[in-house]
Amino acid sequence: MRSRLLLPLLLALASAALHAQTIRGTLLDAQSEMPLIGATVELVLPEGETTGTVTDIDGRFALTDVSLGRQSLRLSYIGYQPQTIDNVVVTAGKDVVLDLSLEESFTELEAAVVVAKTDPAATNNELSAVSTRSFTAEQVNRFAGGRSDVSRLATNFAGVATANDSRNDIVVRGNSPTGVLWQLEGVPIPNPNHFSTLGTTGGPVSALNTNLIGSSDFATSAFAAEYGNALSGVFDLGLRRGNRERHEFMGQLGTFTGLEALAEGPMGEGSYVVGFRNSFVGFADAIGVPIGTAATPDYRDLTFNLDLGNSKAGKFSVFGIGATSKIDFLGTETDSTDLFANPGRNSYARSQIGVLGVRHNLILNPTTYLRTVVSGSFQGNQFDEFDINEEGGDDLLITRADDAQVKTTVKSYVNSKVNRRLTVRAGIQAEVTQLDTQVDDRDGSPDADMD
Repeated sequence: MRSRLLLPLLLALASAALHAQTIRGTLLDAQSEMPLIGATVELVLPEGETTGTVTDIDGRFALTDVSLGRQSLRLSYIGYQPQTIDNVVVTAGKDVVLDLSLEESFTELEAAVVVAKTDPAATNNELSAVSTRSFTAEQVNRFAGGRSDVSRLATNFAGVATANDSRNDIVVRGNSPTGVLWQLEGVPIPNPNHFSTLGTTGGPVSALNTNLIGSSDFATSAFAAEYGNALSGVFDLGLRRGNRERHEFMGQLGTFTGLEALAEGPMGEGSYVVGFRNSFVGFADAIGVPIGTAATPDYRDLTFNLDLGNSKAGKFSVFGIGATSKIDFLGTETDSTDLFANPGRNSYARSQIGVLGVRHNLILNPTTYLRTVVSGSFQGNQFDEFDINEEGGDDLLITRADDAQVKTTVKSYVNSKVNRRLTVRAGIQAEVTQLDTQVDDRDGSPDADMD
């Protein structure tokens, strides 16, 4: 009897979860980052009707009972340019959390007919005036053949190309891929790819978890002053904040992204979001499932963003990325047709990436804020190659390469909105880099000193 009563209840709960979710987030002034109080956030229905809400004192809003699928939002506020946001993906069992902004209108009219429209080329960094495109995680995941990789998405933009499909290094307007600058939360980071090597900016598989990426920018030229170290292109990435209202958990499986688990929810006055991924092929090989290759790429990564909320001292957040990858090329399992391995050698490649940062935002007055980011990063690569003995095991060490780069970065700037037409930003960025690299290669002569 209990099972008969429980089944309809579970079906009813599942049906309710599949039919409606919540879209929540914050709405800020694009230049001063002050919350817009009483702004209107409307959900545009297919029939042309609308339903909406207004933002609270912190600029927060929540639209409940939203149908699943792709939805459109209309944002409006007196004295600001209205905006329509299309393709907001609402999925079952998970709230949609958005960080939105509006720009102040240049003109004010006593009476006007306003048609809301969105500019797909609008950027998050208002100082990047030209040759810059904004993109979201939804666009990265939807891009055909993109493998949930922001670099592969960028190849869809004008003036950007890639050498081949085995790696995601990009060529921007004919410049070298090594001139690409990667930034996370406003500070430079190492090459964020699995199996990356020193001096490169790409790799076979991205270590960036797109489910944690917020609205980000990609610039191809005419860089803003804060991108002074870029020669080719700039990926200026931001991490989204977690759900402040309830705890949510997600799991998924992808060929390249692998086995993934994500958790987010409220944490005191702020929120947390943490995502972990493990390579699918590495997991399949571990449990004995054939994957069709002699060398199994094994990689995993962890990404997190902890929003500590507002306080008298300002708003703090802690973010980070950690990634490891390895692959073994065993001579007994390869042949002369293998493009990446020598059938007479055993080769072992390892790489690690680590980024940890603290971001502080302090509102000085209604038009000015001070932002400071302190971060530390690490990138390491190891490669060992051995001769093979009669049993197929490691014999004489032929080549060893060991690279390690440690970087500490401090960036601080003041952003002031002078008026509707003028925003001024001034600051300083300091970097300290320590590089250790060693390559040992045996030349074939007798090893007299046994070193």
